Amino acid sequence: MKTHAQAVVIGGGLVGCSILYHLAKLGWRDVVLLERDELTSGSTWHAAANIHGLHDNNNVTRIQHYTMNLYKELEKETGQGCGVFQAGSLYLAQTEAREHQLRLQEAKARYYGLNFYEIDKDRAKELHPLAQFDDIRCIMYEPDGGNVDPSGVTYAYAAGARAMGATIERFCPVIGTEQQADGSWIVRTEKGDIHTQWVVNAAGLWGREVAALAGITLPLQPTEHQYFVTEAIPEVAALGRRLPSIADRDGEYYFRQEGNGLLIGAYEKDMKFWAENGTPLDFAHDLFPDDLDRIMENVIRATERVPVAATAGVKRVINGPMIWSPDSSALWGPVPELKNYFVCGGIIPGFSQSGGLGLLAAQWMIEGEPQYDMFAWDLARFGDWADKKFTKARVQDQYTHRFAIHFPNEERSAGRPARVRPAYEMQREMGAVFGMNCGWEHPLWFADRPGVTETVGFTRQNWWEPVGREVRMLREQVGVIDISNFANYEIKGPGARDWLDRLVANRVPTVVGRSCLTPLIGVRGGIAGDFTITMTGEEALMMVGSGMAERYHQRFFNMVELPEGTTCEVATNRIAGYNVAGPKARDMLQRLTNADLSNEAFPFMRSATIEVAGVTCLAIRVSFTGDLGWELHCAEGDQVRLYTALIAAAREIGGGPVGSRALGSLRIEKGYGSWGREYSPEYWPQEVALERLIKADKEFLNKAAWLKIKDNPVREVLSVFEIEAAHGADASGGEPIFTPDGRPVGRVTSGAYGYSVGKSLAIGYANPAVASPGDALEVYLLGKPHKAVLLAEPPFDPAGARLRG
Repeated sequence: MKTHAQAVVIGGGLVGCSILYHLAKLGWRDVVLLERDELTSGSTWHAAANIHGLHDNNNVTRIQHYTMNLYKELEKETGQGCGVFQAGSLYLAQTEAREHQLRLQEAKARYYGLNFYEIDKDRAKELHPLAQFDDIRCIMYEPDGGNVDPSGVTYAYAAGARAMGATIERFCPVIGTEQQADGSWIVRTEKGDIHTQWVVNAAGLWGREVAALAGITLPLQPTEHQYFVTEAIPEVAALGRRLPSIADRDGEYYFRQEGNGLLIGAYEKDMKFWAENGTPLDFAHDLFPDDLDRIMENVIRATERVPVAATAGVKRVINGPMIWSPDSSALWGPVPELKNYFVCGGIIPGFSQSGGLGLLAAQWMIEGEPQYDMFAWDLARFGDWADKKFTKARVQDQYTHRFAIHFPNEERSAGRPARVRPAYEMQREMGAVFGMNCGWEHPLWFADRPGVTETVGFTRQNWWEPVGREVRMLREQVGVIDISNFANYEIKGPGARDWLDRLVANRVPTVVGRSCLTPLIGVRGGIAGDFTITMTGEEALMMVGSGMAERYHQRFFNMVELPEGTTCEVATNRIAGYNVAGPKARDMLQRLTNADLSNEAFPFMRSATIEVAGVTCLAIRVSFTGDLGWELHCAEGDQVRLYTALIAAAREIGGGPVGSRALGSLRIEKGYGSWGREYSPEYWPQEVALERLIKADKEFLNKAAWLKIKDNPVREVLSVFEIEAAHGADASGGEPIFTPDGRPVGRVTSGAYGYSVGKSLAIGYANPAVASPGDALEVYLLGKPHKAVLLAEPPFDPAGARLRG
């Protein structure tokens, strides 16, 4: 067995073999895969192996189509059959909400040039004469949908990898992974040890156990999942061709042909966990006892759709394990706290995603960053707060709602609260309706009484009017926004400023009391983050960034070595904060402090440590609302005292609490981008108007990558759009934008109603070669074209007079 390798992949299932193949394809030939049993053991061999292209996340759609197209190429390349059947897929909508979802996916497909379109019932009946569609509102057809052979695909990846020089060791359990001082790893097996630069945990059902060897806890939980295959059905055999699959997600089942019978699967409400305390090491090509009674309600609905299925006997039942993350998306990426340890687990639609997962994983390891922003899959979205209790609750919710629509702005309650601040109960009594950000509960909006639950849907919901009241209150008077879910970092020591200056692209302040806004540059030259940095002492600085990216950004911080005697501490857990904003913000705060808050004494982007209502705060003259305002950061223990004083003072002058839904509307009116929506490594600084914050006369992380792209013409430009929202819906993100004659222009990244300007607005990207300010466009809300115009400037205070006043 080899003793050295560039990467060791642990796990010989579908995804592990894909990663091995793509590492070799991108040039790493000295790579090894270790499988404890036979290839395909665990979840791969018994999967239904359906493939489909469309997903609610645009980048996942891209990689799913890459995967679907890859299988036939793999067959040609390796000679190993993948069992590709692409008889097409029918997607059915029984409800208005599902119709909205499917029509939006159709519009996205048209934007990306993908094959997915509406057909009428007569055409659907021609494609699938055994099904009835009387109760269906809308039918979409994906000609390339279908299924593959699980073992065939896995062995094709393995064959392709071997042909390029990769090595596969079967029946070779890993018994240890030990990081070395230089960041490399020793992978220990019963056959010997391998010294490697990268460890890849693609162990599937055993991902938790392999992670534990490196001291890692992964939020993963297996469940049982069942489907069955019927005996041969004469009506199916008589057709002489393959039937398209049926995705009836309102009916909560899936349906496709298998031989001359039918395969029916379901995600039932009476779900079962498995291996809660660890996956048995002797489990391989095993199944659980049949338990069809648990899915019978779903099966009855399926046989109503295709009545001949009710006449057939059951040929075989597959009841096997699947392993889930808390949100059912892949748990993927390098572990931020370790060097060169990559995880790829918790994959549910693996046969639709395996190629993309492998390609982007290989890019990340070899090139330093994947080509697409895949934060939706990044394991850094979870932290220690995603414990076993939280994970089980979320997995149960995800499994039992597998086919439910994930509506815009939807906040599911399972497993919550995970993390709360001292002010949580006070806010709840004030009527706060909470969302979750990086585990933290934070107010989304304030109802007129405690205990209100928000409704969800594609159109305006019960929170729309209350959020409007909050926006108008802040714009006309003053509002208090809890920003304790922002990430806070304290950098201290003799090299604090020097370290930050080598990390970020803007020049870090050199004078106590000064602040700056700065981008963080990614490995390919794009925007990896944006921060506010404040110099709080001669050897001390505070940095504020995106809360959900706190763990993600650790990877970049680790790329720049801290000078001796200097520390960078994640201080989010012990710091709370508020943004006090609005035209009366100065007057309100001045009642609570002896500090001079005049524009002359405390101008924009200045800071000071002051007493507010007797609480020591770091006050920063900045506001994400685009209005006059201060951020106040205090010790978490003082949060309730400060909040009580701020709310009381605000109410005296017609103000009050404001939630993050209103903040979203306020920032969109001002045209402000947000990390994870408008800002990501995919976008260049000149495309998001952040190039002015980059100082070319200093060194900073990934400067060389930025220099390569800084003079490139923009591909797209971050823009603001005004939309005629005639159907009672506002943009939320992901909606495609076209010219009236059907040419793709761009897509929405964030949307909201601009209450203080009286316009439905969106921020997004536009191709400047296709559209210019003032041009009439069409934004596809609810999957339907809505008239829009590309604005020349943000509709609220474009000159920034309010912010600096």
